[in-house]
Amino acid sequence: MAKTESDQPRNTAADATAKKLLRIEKLVYGGDALARHEGQIVLTPFVLPEELAEVETRRAKGDLLRGSASTVIEASPHRVQPACEYFANCGGCHYQHATYEYQLEQKQVILRETLKRLGGFEYDAEIQTISGQPWGYRNRIQLHFDQRLKMGFRRAESHELCPIKRCPISSPKLNEVIAKLHQAVARREWPDFLRSLEVFTNETDIQLHIVESNRPVAARFFTWCAEILPGFVPGALEYTAAGHTFRISRGSFFQVNRYLVDALVDEVTGKGDFEPARGGTAIDLYAGVGLFSLRLAGQFDRVIAVERGGTATRDLEYNAAQSKRNVEAVRSATEDYLRGVTATPDRIMADPPRAGLGKEATEQLLRIESPRLVVVSCDPATLARDLKLLRAKYSVERMTLVDLFPQTFHFETVVHLTKR
Repeated sequence: MAKTESDQPRNTAADATAKKLLRIEKLVYGGDALARHEGQIVLTPFVLPEELAEVETRRAKGDLLRGSASTVIEASPHRVQPACEYFANCGGCHYQHATYEYQLEQKQVILRETLKRLGGFEYDAEIQTISGQPWGYRNRIQLHFDQRLKMGFRRAESHELCPIKRCPISSPKLNEVIAKLHQAVARREWPDFLRSLEVFTNETDIQLHIVESNRPVAARFFTWCAEILPGFVPGALEYTAAGHTFRISRGSFFQVNRYLVDALVDEVTGKGDFEPARGGTAIDLYAGVGLFSLRLAGQFDRVIAVERGGTATRDLEYNAAQSKRNVEAVRSATEDYLRGVTATPDRIMADPPRAGLGKEATEQLLRIESPRLVVVSCDPATLARDLKLLRAKYSVERMTLVDLFPQTFHFETVVHLTKR
């Protein structure tokens, strides 16, 4: 097969390096591919399984080596030309060099392997995959700024800035904002001490949230933004999804894939190709602004939505009231709330952060013994750890991979569990 030049590495190593000819074995969670050399593991980005690559390596820790592929000698048939000019420099995407079908296939392989390696069990049943448009899907991004008034994303494993003018995985409205802000940073009104800004959109309105700044940003900055950014809203933004309109304030979490929000809600609540969940009481843990709670309230007599964040809880209460749904919002850490549960609910669903449920929450779920659990996970490693404990009393009834993050190594997994 013809020699193919690969993308340049994201970082240069200060320590000694060596070139090695390696056959790539597999992709691993985190964006890298794994190969072996004389008993040592080499992790390298931007190469694919079965490729033969000349890899420049440096020692990371112990026997682990980090590599960067300078030349791909034998390319995979699944390799394609990346669509973004910043790929391999920007740290946001990891798989643009592979066809989207192959990305989905490899994510399933990674999920199964992680469950076996860290969870101690092989899931042999079918894992369904829910996917959507692989480009233009993001409704939220975080932009960074440096002292030289450049704007962009972070490089991988670095605080260095990768200046950008567009982002092909972001929505049209976000790319419009990127173009406007690219011009705005050169104007005298721009606060040169601003370091990170989150942009969220429903494709009509846009919301800005200051993430990092060396000193407070004056209110007149937002007044100026309203002049230069069409659709700018100073406060909460309304987002319609899954049959409801949600108020989302700055700092409240909401799913980032504008194409798959409805499909995710359907899968979690059982409106897809299997019987919808129904019953007396459901508990929604890590409820956020109520994305799942409002749907569950149409299927259960009573829904208790537990959310730790104050801003998100206020949005949750507002959204429940506006939709006239019977949702009881509880502001509490999940572990604290579960310790006080004495009556067994018909169903518990949990959408924890990347750290997963953790030992204490899992122990409480095993104590409560709800007939059915639904776990939404954004990290297969913490999912495997949690399932290893939950399987003491629960069986996995259904597992679905929801690819909310095409072109990246990230994905969501929805697991339906039934008490033994």
